[in-house]
Amino acid sequence: MRFTYAEAMTNPDYYIPLAQAAEAAGFHSITVADSIAYPAESDSKYPYTADGNREFLDGKPFIETFVLSAAIAAATTTLRLTPFVLKLPIRPPVLVAKQASSLARLSNNRFALGVGISPWPEDFEIMGVPFEKRGKRIDECIEIVRGLSTGEYFEYHGEFYDIPKIKLTPAPTEPLPILLGGHSDAALRRAVRLCDGWMHAGGNAEELDKYLARINELRAERDHKGDFEIHAVSYDGYTPDGVKRCEEKGITDLIVGFRNSYAKEHDTETLEEKITKIKWYGDNVIAKLA
Repeated sequence: MRFTYAEAMTNPDYYIPLAQAAEAAGFHSITVADSIAYPAESDSKYPYTADGNREFLDGKPFIETFVLSAAIAAATTTLRLTPFVLKLPIRPPVLVAKQASSLARLSNNRFALGVGISPWPEDFEIMGVPFEKRGKRIDECIEIVRGLSTGEYFEYHGEFYDIPKIKLTPAPTEPLPILLGGHSDAALRRAVRLCDGWMHAGGNAEELDKYLARINELRAERDHKGDFEIHAVSYDGYTPDGVKRCEEKGITDLIVGFRNSYAKEHDTETLEEKITKIKWYGDNVIAKLA
């Protein structure tokens, strides 16, 4: 089992010392959240809160995903950076391929590109991208990022993107892992069909079990025998015995956080309080399973 420390929407000055504390405690990776802007007016619903409300995001600080990932990479030596998740189809995929490849190369392959579809039309509107056919668009984006991150000449001719034969240099020295976030059946199918793993955004244990069963079913249908990362949030992840139960279910990476990121109130925990929780988890869970 690998462990991922989850922190978002906190004091921007905290990220570097928190990442260093997580690395020292034995965490394998850290999540990096993504948000471009918050609209003053919107009737869109958030899919991961019970009532669809997204006001908890209003005024919360987000450092741009690649910028923060690069800063953490420069301040650590073993910690993997995992966007959770980058809103891929609102961005130019060639630029994302360049950013991801560069970061993976500079960090000695410590970058895994977690991607997903933004649920909000406003994200597409402000970036000048149509909201329609967003599922097909992210499929093409994933294929382009994967092809260009190899460092070989690559061309692409799809419904949305027409790219002549080009090469991006430097490339990672190992294949760039691409992970897919989302709970819909379309997302699960996309993860198995196009990606190297799936990222779970939280929820109750019964729902997680259903997602895991569906992923196993889809992988069996495709005769998918390669490595497949499953990053999941689970209440079982806070005791050694619970971690073993997660491992038995096929979870490869536990996403571990210590506060409710969906709370409307701003984060008031001090840096010292956060580091104390990280050290507790390292001593009482990670170390006991080593």
